[in-house]
Amino acid sequence: MDPAHSEAADVSSWVSVCPRGLWEVHKKQTLKKSPAPAHIIGADASQSSGFCPRLGSLCRVRVRLKADGDKTESPEAENGNLSVPPARAVSELTDEVITTFTRCLDSVLQVPLGDWITLKLGEGQCDVTEACVEGMRAGEECEILLTAVEKGSDDPVAPPAEERRPLYATVELHTFTPGKDWWELSPGDKWEWVRAHKERGGVRFRSGDVWGAADSYSRALKLLITLNRQSREASAKGQESEEQKEAKSCDEGQQLHTDSVSPSAKECKTFKAELHSNLSLCQLKLNLPQRAKASAAKATSLEPSGAKAWYRLGQACQMVNELEEARHAFRKLLQLQPDSPAALKALKDVANKEKETNAQLGMRLSKMFS
Repeated sequence: MDPAHSEAADVSSWVSVCPRGLWEVHKKQTLKKSPAPAHIIGADASQSSGFCPRLGSLCRVRVRLKADGDKTESPEAENGNLSVPPARAVSELTDEVITTFTRCLDSVLQVPLGDWITLKLGEGQCDVTEACVEGMRAGEECEILLTAVEKGSDDPVAPPAEERRPLYATVELHTFTPGKDWWELSPGDKWEWVRAHKERGGVRFRSGDVWGAADSYSRALKLLITLNRQSREASAKGQESEEQKEAKSCDEGQQLHTDSVSPSAKECKTFKAELHSNLSLCQLKLNLPQRAKASAAKATSLEPSGAKAWYRLGQACQMVNELEEARHAFRKLLQLQPDSPAALKALKDVANKEKETNAQLGMRLSKMFS
């Protein structure tokens, strides 16, 4: 293979969801070691060359900043201690506590820098790091360049100019346990992931991390779409999942933990509507009215009795100046909640905006024909 072509194949780009918005990431594979079998916990050594982390893999990673795209900066680098941690037995890695950290609104790389940490792939704690290790093998290292996606200067969530400077870093993957691709997960496992992402989205939203909340809800929706399809297919064939059979075989009065049982098609539909509604709220906060309108419309079509979704649909339509559609959405909300102050105020605001628009149009027409 042509060396130039091989080098190009090792470079990839994508946009990642960070606490202060969207950042473009350029990744280049810079160091390819021949990992020892112990580096790939639970994998056959003969197949190690093609084995990468998948959903649910526990990954031992280290992220370090680089100064001016050159020298690596970290506490370990300053002390001259860049030794690789010893390989761990599978029991040691799986029993280790996963590193948890809060996504800081003033930081792009949220992981503790310079230290080896354990992440569970698929949880979305750090979108940049997870996206890097998805295509790496044990013992590999990559360089990344992060550049803020330019947004309008009046955007309330856009980071200040001094925080939009390009960042250089390295990501190293030392050890990981086997995981599964999404199509290999059982319905019960998928349901567990969906619920975890939804709960994490709520925590992030309440902490002010709206971009992170939107990312969590999006991850949940992607898995739920495949789960909903499985549920419909099983219902059409009259088949039961292994989890449902196990639940029915339990003695009466003994309840199986809900996380291990796959949901019904109706539960999937209701959960999907809630996720679209929550995602719409995030998009409204991020000043993305067209996307908020699309998400809220999906929520109302799935669950017509969802008052919050109708209100968010009306808000989005009002922001894009689709006043008739906004009035329709707020009237639907008023049907569901006749005494809703929010619906009454929203309808009044739409009427006032409509009068203002008509007055401006009348003035332009009068000038045109005067």
